Amino acid sequence: MNIFIGSLPFAVKDEALKEVFGAYGEVSSARVISDKFTGRSKGFGFVEMDDEAAAKKAIEELNGSELQGRTIVVNEAKPREERPERRDNGFRR
Repeated sequence: MNIFIGSLPFAVKDEALKEVFGAYGEVSSARVISDKFTGRSKGFGFVEMDDEAAAKKAIEELNGSELQGRTIVVNEAKPREERPERRDNGFRR
């Protein structure tokens, strides 16, 4: 199951997410999303857990909890929507 985590403190790294969710079961992957230009965290991330029951328990117990001073949002990630290809000809509207 793919889990979305929002409102993350900008200092949180992949390892910290893996550790927090690891308390509920095995974590397949944990990734904080960062800006491709600055490398700075965008304040959200994703965790994958193979055990659906463990993932649902983590979502239930971690949603609304505090991580490094911020209240985080945790829920099941929605499938990524296909977006049309962007064409950037150098002009801004």
